[in-house]
Amino acid sequence: MEQGQKPVLDEATIAFAGRMFDAARAGSPELAELLAAGLPANLRNDKGDTLLMLASYHGRADTVLALLRHGADPEIANDRGQTPLAGACFKGDEAVVRALLENGAQVDGDGGDGRTALMTAAMFNRTAIVALLLEHGADPLRQDARGLTARAAAAAMGATEAAAQLAALEG
Repeated sequence: MEQGQKPVLDEATIAFAGRMFDAARAGSPELAELLAAGLPANLRNDKGDTLLMLASYHGRADTVLALLRHGADPEIANDRGQTPLAGACFKGDEAVVRALLENGAQVDGDGGDGRTALMTAAMFNRTAIVALLLEHGADPLRQDARGLTARAAAAAMGATEAAAQLAALEG
């Protein structure tokens, strides 16, 4: 195979990979068993979603922990630039956010556009998660590529409680 070419996968391999992505979404115990047997923890689908991203987005805290224990990288962003932490913040799953933060996710990590998990949580008025991220050292004054802070992003989305929560920090 020449450099830059993608390998050709047979139908059985594609079907197996599809089952693994479904297992991550569903929080299937089968996934932890296969990780222990050598399944790559950073397996990605055609949208750039890792197993960890799918488990995070679907609120599977136990699966998130299993993936992290087997070497899943919490900073791998998908093709839309979303990290697993941002995905969990978008969905509003505090247990997954906590699991990621306590196991290596960078609180101010971003997927390339500067948008942090705090900005995502604030935009969707996830005030408990905003508080959790701040407790873990999130920078409320950090700006994304458009120059917006978490407070400005919250205000732009009409997330009034999160905007007020962040404004109170500015004193």
